[in-house]
Amino acid sequence: MQHRNVRGRINYTSVKPEWQGRERGREWFNFSHHADGSVVMSAQCEIEEPDPTVLRNVTYHIGPGMVPHNLLVHLTVGDEFLGSGWMRHDAAAGTLSCESYGPAIGRNSELREDVGAFDGFGTHPIAGDGFLTRIMDVSKGPHKRRLRVFLPSPDHRGATPPQLAEVFITLEYVGEAEKSVAAGTFACRHFRFVDDSGEGMGGKTHPDYDMWVTADADSVFVYGAIDGYMMNRYELVELTR
Repeated sequence: MQHRNVRGRINYTSVKPEWQGRERGREWFNFSHHADGSVVMSAQCEIEEPDPTVLRNVTYHIGPGMVPHNLLVHLTVGDEFLGSGWMRHDAAAGTLSCESYGPAIGRNSELREDVGAFDGFGTHPIAGDGFLTRIMDVSKGPHKRRLRVFLPSPDHRGATPPQLAEVFITLEYVGEAEKSVAAGTFACRHFRFVDDSGEGMGGKTHPDYDMWVTADADSVFVYGAIDGYMMNRYELVELTR
């Protein structure tokens, strides 16, 4: 086989008083790196808190140069099927399409023409958040960049049937920092997502989201913290590469 795999697990915890330090969810991820520079990310995410529970399965194909190609997502909420969908970006034609189905929305078909360049699909797995930081030119030093992304759900947990949602969010490169977690000690880059759009992501402002990501081409998510109404923590506990 010519591809190279990067695999791991991320634990979701909370600093809410009633959930202090307890595992509230988990995520298994795999990145298949191919010789032409394309990458396929797959992930399974389980969220136990807050209720209702969310189970998400995702496959995301990223072309050379971080060009998003297609995204497949399947969602179960409260142990009931919520929806599944496929998003495809045709960069040559300048189109973005979505085919999805869910009991609440029925069969959904969308096509956007002249969509122009955008920075990626927002997939909702935590590992995908870390990998998206590859688009930042860290040689510029600490700086901010306004991102244009398309999500299958603007909900902060991604718990709505898949439909195209355009979101603008700021990604800040804060600097270099070493981070120790259960999976080991890593040289990292510190990034921060800031929802500074007037309407907020999904109609509600997402709290600032700090991430520490390996300072290499793999951009593996190591640790994350979101305060505000969420008060979530994310930690890499297993890594194989």
